[in-house]
Amino acid sequence: MMFRTLIFVPGANARFIEKAKALAADIICFDLEDSVPANEKETARKVIAGALAKRQEYQKPVYVRTNSPESGLIQADIEAVVQKGIDGLVIPKVNDANEVIEIARAVSALEKERGTGKIALIPSIETAKGVVNTYAISSVDDRVNAVVFGVFDFLHDMRMDYDERDDSGYAYARARIPVDARAAGVAAIDAIWQKVDDIDGLVQDATAAKRLGYSGKSIIHPGQIEPVHRVFLPSKSEIEWAKKVVAALGEAMEKGTGRLAVRLEGRMVDAVHYKQAKAILEAAAAGSS
Repeated sequence: MMFRTLIFVPGANARFIEKAKALAADIICFDLEDSVPANEKETARKVIAGALAKRQEYQKPVYVRTNSPESGLIQADIEAVVQKGIDGLVIPKVNDANEVIEIARAVSALEKERGTGKIALIPSIETAKGVVNTYAISSVDDRVNAVVFGVFDFLHDMRMDYDERDDSGYAYARARIPVDARAAGVAAIDAIWQKVDDIDGLVQDATAAKRLGYSGKSIIHPGQIEPVHRVFLPSKSEIEWAKKVVAALGEAMEKGTGRLAVRLEGRMVDAVHYKQAKAILEAAAAGSS
């Protein structure tokens, strides 16, 4: 699975959710949080549940961003959207590992009750507490496959203003998150670029994120997908790793013969790594065409 782009789609807007079927972002994320007014939360849950029932019409993994653990709304969100068709949840404003444990427990119970597959979790790091606890948050449960940096809420928590020309106020947090995520073995996704018409600024911001070790960016407009994908083309080392994984597991995965887990360069790789490797090679091929 690739994490170059995670696009937020307003959950109460049925037209936008319909259009999301054709988007090329790596993750389509229906939003129940910031883009949905308080009086439209229940409507958004119903719209999203309806879209998830047609999951086969979406080409990319489909996630849902819930409301935060402190909002008092997250349990209702989870109960509304945990169903067959959902691939994962983005959890905003996660402060510590205990919040992830509680969410994972609630999701697990619903999975068993409703017969879904295993649902991934992407905690969003948006507070000072979240930043200092990023490694614990990233490593506490094997459902966590990435973390997101939420710069604007982080700055609000720190009582600082945003200046797109000067990132010194959030530079420490932005640099720390991908280090902790990598140490935990998960991806890190950088914050959004708000100015949707400023593609040059987006590319510069994405390039800075890549240099810090991020796997991609969260985005808010379809026009941001291609420029960000271009920045986050797989590196030479990623392509070489992917080729080795495909070579090691290709026959077993494609023909159902042989072992579905093998040792490669001292580490075990399996079907999950095979899918990731295929995605890397496809992205590399698309970028070179």
